[in-house]
Amino acid sequence: MARQELLIVDGYNVIFKTPRYMDLMDAPDPKSLSTDPFDRARELLISDVAAYAQSRYTPVIVFDGSGNVSPERPNLTRASVRLIFSKPDETADAVIERLVTQCRFEDRPVSVVTSDNTIRATVGGIPVTRISSATLISDVVINEKDSRQVMADQGKKRMTVADRLDESTLAKLKELL
Repeated sequence: MARQELLIVDGYNVIFKTPRYMDLMDAPDPKSLSTDPFDRARELLISDVAAYAQSRYTPVIVFDGSGNVSPERPNLTRASVRLIFSKPDETADAVIERLVTQCRFEDRPVSVVTSDNTIRATVGGIPVTRISSATLISDVVINEKDSRQVMADQGKKRMTVADRLDESTLAKLKELL
């Protein structure tokens, strides 16, 4: 069985490309235990990538670990998104290149989201699809608006238990009354 296409997102490259994430980078909430100014931006990015990937991709977000407040971050999975923080002595670009090379050896399709021209040039070619950070953000915003519209349309309908039952079951229940 063919494996799903891998979606590799250059985390900080996407975060620094739009106010959607940049506006979340400020002094951390005093009630929070974290002192990392990237926490809220990363959380939104993880959520956005999970929604974008859905069942089409296996998503991975790669963050550059060398400049973080806490460079010793574990690699983990959240919301079906695998998170990789590069080691302090390597770049996120090197991790992305390694993941793409692995996909080439496995003959697995891969898409890379970044606007870093060096990475785009390095990882280009078959079977790699390059997606700009701006395109990802645009698609996420469009999907978000579509979802809100669907929710608004559904909210206008009255959804009772009877609305959710098929006619046969509803008729049987009415006979019992």
